[in-house]
Amino acid sequence: MEQSATPEIERVIVGQLQDLGGFTVRRVLPARARRMVGPFIFFDHMGPKDFAPGEGIDVRPHPHIALATVTYLFEGEIFHRDSLGSAVAIRPGALNWMTAGRGIVHSERTRDAVRASGGRLHGIQAWVALPKAAEDCEPAFVHYPADELPVHRDEGLTLRLIAGAGFGLTSAVVTASPLFYADAVFAPGAQLLMQPDYAERAVYVAEGSLDVGTTTLAAGEMAVLAADAVVAVRASAPARAMLLGGEPLDGERHIWWNFVASSRERIDRAKTDWAEGRFPKVPGDEDEFIPLPES
Repeated sequence: MEQSATPEIERVIVGQLQDLGGFTVRRVLPARARRMVGPFIFFDHMGPKDFAPGEGIDVRPHPHIALATVTYLFEGEIFHRDSLGSAVAIRPGALNWMTAGRGIVHSERTRDAVRASGGRLHGIQAWVALPKAAEDCEPAFVHYPADELPVHRDEGLTLRLIAGAGFGLTSAVVTASPLFYADAVFAPGAQLLMQPDYAERAVYVAEGSLDVGTTTLAAGEMAVLAADAVVAVRASAPARAMLLGGEPLDGERHIWWNFVASSRERIDRAKTDWAEGRFPKVPGDEDEFIPLPES
């Protein structure tokens, strides 16, 4: 669902609830009228979800191509394994950046020790599409602890730059195209000016509500900002937002299931490779996988 524009805002996207087999997410991108913001082609708000003791998530091994998955948590823990042999728990404020390139497989689960006690899971899963020259690069995975991501604090605002450059900060996270991605926590009365440093920018409210220009956004809503506009983001009560954007990629991107590519032929080849077992296995999680969807 989308709302009408204002001088500061090109479009407001209202995330739609999606049931992923007992775990509900709010899917914001791709939307019907706005598929991407800069290179960001997929944006899911996970939770908040409270798990009882014995419960957790079990996202079985599945493939990706021609994108980077970007996992960032506010609460809880997810254990990541992939076909490169990576095995790491991500916790709040840290970053998992997995570059699929020519092809990678990963799983995301709740560790037994965490499952035994239950707990809350809350965070964002985003995908960043790769430029054409990097679509078939070697797959890679990097984990950045929270203390390695730069933070700016000022008059009730705490901003952690997850990736890219912006707000006077530069992240050590290596990206394939110009972008910015930040987690901003607002105390009542805090304000941030969104400068037109990139061609495409957006503000997503994860908790609370924010005034973006003259529009009030509720949790679960994303404002795609008008090009060249300096936009004030203000909080009258505690709130949290994800700030994202970048330069447009070099042409259209197609998305089908877990595959993103600049050509449908590349996606068709990935479908066949997954169906015929040509993707690599995930060490330590070889026994299960998510089958190719029928449609």
